[in-house]
Amino acid sequence: MHPSKALELARAEDLDLVEIAAAATPPVVRIMDFGKFKYSVSKKDKSSRKKSASSTLKTIRLSPSTDDHDLLTKARMARRFIEEGSKVKVSIWFRGRMITHQEFGVRMMARISEEVADVAKAEAPPKMEGHNQMIMMLIRK
Repeated sequence: MHPSKALELARAEDLDLVEIAAAATPPVVRIMDFGKFKYSVSKKDKSSRKKSASSTLKTIRLSPSTDDHDLLTKARMARRFIEEGSKVKVSIWFRGRMITHQEFGVRMMARISEEVADVAKAEAPPKMEGHNQMIMMLIRK
């Protein structure tokens, strides 16, 4: 259709002539309400941003003296966070002379990663961050 005829049709219906694909030969245009089009595009963008923001970072904090039952509770929390789509940072804080026994922290990290092994995996082995904190990141399989 000739562009001037398409423009006449759009004006007759009180709509806009919107170019959809400028690179095509001939260019592709559509008769539509441009305000409604912009509104629907912004709604789609907003909903996609909302869905993508679900990948947040949750932190679970322990100490080397954390009891077995508390450790299992924290592992259940980590499992729930991972199933919801979040990454989980497990951190163990060493205070005072506890820092000399880092093997307790490594064992606790291994136990937590075993408890959530069916839904998550460790991004990297446990490592010391700073001088008194051991961390490990858990991500969804």
